[in-house]
Amino acid sequence: MASRRLTIRVSERLHSKLAKLARATGRTESEMVREAVQEYVERHGAQESCYEIAREMGLIGCIKDAARDLSTNPKHMARFGGS
Repeated sequence: MASRRLTIRVSERLHSKLAKLARATGRTESEMVREAVQEYVERHGAQESCYEIAREMGLIGCIKDAARDLSTNPKHMARFGGS
């Protein structure tokens, strides 16, 4: 997974608390900040679409020799109650 650098500024007090917690838990400050941001985004951010989740799981394009219009042509859904 590719990553990008993000620079933030925090107060001396917050940095001191973060550094102390990092030492106590044997983790890096970066690990802790990444985890906190991830948790915040998952709780408060926009939900991923089904497409984004499927793409992340490697499910997009995983059927070999399927019709190119499988997801858009109603004739492929006839057996499943579609038109």
